Amino acid sequence: MANVAAKPDAKAKLLDAALTVIRTQGYSATTVDDLCKAAGVTKGAFFHHFASKQDLAVAAANYWTEMTGGLFETAPFHDPADPLDRVLAYIAFRKAILQGNIPDFTCLVGTMVQETYDTNPTIRDACWASISGHADTLVPDIEAAMREHGIDADWSASSLALHTQAVIQGAFILAKASGRADLASDSLDHLYRYVEQLFGNETVSNRKG
Repeated sequence: MANVAAKPDAKAKLLDAALTVIRTQGYSATTVDDLCKAAGVTKGAFFHHFASKQDLAVAAANYWTEMTGGLFETAPFHDPADPLDRVLAYIAFRKAILQGNIPDFTCLVGTMVQETYDTNPTIRDACWASISGHADTLVPDIEAAMREHGIDADWSASSLALHTQAVIQGAFILAKASGRADLASDSLDHLYRYVEQLFGNETVSNRKG
């Protein structure tokens, strides 16, 4: 008998629904009913898996980290030999995935933390773990680029990695406020040029001869 792919269970459906609904409506405006409707499950199924909307939000933040981590781990920005090229390729990759409607490319944890940072420390901490954890993945390449390009600076690789996330999250806010994805794209172009300048204002094409 041929193997039949397992259908997503109610928990997986609710997590997938949370990624879409919260990025579209925001955390506060999203209700348990909204999530159940989007997932196609009953309220009983919701409360079988999650004690509350907050419980789902924390699980969704962790799920988001897992999903995006897999995407970035296999992305082509890891390919260049020069670590600075890898950092710049990362920024270019973030720009390239600004596709579709604004909720499609904005960040779940960035959306949630803007609403909950002072009212729900559990969600805030889950969002910080996701954002800072992603920034940490950039640190080795930035450190290697600093060594290879002779950068002796009063800033750290960790601070630059976090700054990239600040610009990206800010770019998402510009896109939401204006309804224009191109403003987010422009911000990432500025970030690209900024990093080039930090490392001596050499362009990738010049360094490659």
